[in-house]
Amino acid sequence: MERPGGVHENDPPGGHRVNPEHAALIDGEPLPRERIDSFLDTPFRGAGNCATSHDGPAPATRPYEPPSVARQRRRWATQVVVTDELARRACSQRGLTVPEEVSPASVLAVAETDVADLGSIVAAALAHSPAARTLLAALEAEQTVPESAVRDYYDRNQDRFLTPDALRRGVTPFDGAAPEDVLPYEDVREVISRELHRAAGRQAFFGWLDQSRAGVTYSHGHEHPGDPSHPDHEHRH
Repeated sequence: MERPGGVHENDPPGGHRVNPEHAALIDGEPLPRERIDSFLDTPFRGAGNCATSHDGPAPATRPYEPPSVARQRRRWATQVVVTDELARRACSQRGLTVPEEVSPASVLAVAETDVADLGSIVAAALAHSPAARTLLAALEAEQTVPESAVRDYYDRNQDRFLTPDALRRGVTPFDGAAPEDVLPYEDVREVISRELHRAAGRQAFFGWLDQSRAGVTYSHGHEHPGDPSHPDHEHRH
């Protein structure tokens, strides 16, 4: 799961200092607070799904919001926008063409399964940012999954490949399923391969994001919501 990243304003000398007008510095270049305000004003469909996630409150609009929740909401939004900006730069460096921005009304919803697998910040960034989705697709395409890994997954997860008839009869691999109770490897190989490629691509994305966020310095009030250096921090598991 994702971890608090980057440097904050109170770090020892040697790091960049952030102008109060900026939400953060990315490799020394300012990220205007207006980018965060714009994201917070977006009718982000599905963001409420993130409210119970590992990375703090999502930017769901509520009639009343305690100050600590509002502060965390801004920090959460900062991480989403920072991820978008980092992905834009990575795509540019890789020569990847990023689709035009979607309108706020067309922003993708965040699925519960994605929040569970990715964490609310990464899930929301992928929903919000065409650049992040483009980069993830490129990283996934770069992954190599050997045939032995696909076969090993099949052999170790026979419960996932029971035939419909076996499922109706309540058969489980642990009760001694017969060979005919399990779908043939050839029938499910492509599905497994796609799933493993997807998982490897996500891991590569996490690795890229962790490395990229090392060059980010946050202004006060824009730290990672799980950063223990501020009193409102929240990083639940």
